[in-house]
Amino acid sequence: MKSGVIDWAVNCYTLPGQSECGDRHVVVAQDQRALLAAVDGVGHGPYAAAAAIKATNIIQEYGTTESLTALVQRCHACLQDGRGVVMSLALLEAEMRTMMWLGVGNVSGALCRKAAAFNRKSETLLLRAGVVGKQLPWLHAASLPVVRGDVLVLATDGISGDFAESVVPDREPQRIADDVVEHYGKRTDDALALVARFLG
Repeated sequence: MKSGVIDWAVNCYTLPGQSECGDRHVVVAQDQRALLAAVDGVGHGPYAAAAAIKATNIIQEYGTTESLTALVQRCHACLQDGRGVVMSLALLEAEMRTMMWLGVGNVSGALCRKAAAFNRKSETLLLRAGVVGKQLPWLHAASLPVVRGDVLVLATDGISGDFAESVVPDREPQRIADDVVEHYGKRTDDALALVARFLG
């Protein structure tokens, strides 16, 4: 799906025997910026899904006006009376050609490079231990340069962490998301892969 500065797609897998998936995503796109988030409610089933939905609703509502750290803090305040979540968020800015990203818990992030000018094929999000709603770590959003064609993948812990090795930036985002879930999904947990290509 093309939205503003990104072309994006998602694939989600619900653990068999559960009525709802505890992994959710948010995409908020404007003309020159796009916010993406992958959220994993602690545990499985309806209670995990309820916590994840609460967090994604907050991100959807405030994502155009607040920083990544402020969004996480809002989610933390809202979730203290129930289950917590782990999450990773990214904000792509077309005018500055930068991406800010932040992770709490174990939702992996990888920026897969299209351009040969960069020394590494991919960059990995530094995850900080904690649970939003229960134990919040010190928050710091890191910044990276991005160019047209770079691909961001956010993946919950139902997907093994070595998925970035197989990402081919030239492929369509939906195919990338489908391949990540199909080939790297553990099948012992809910799983979600959110993929966005930067259009510049």
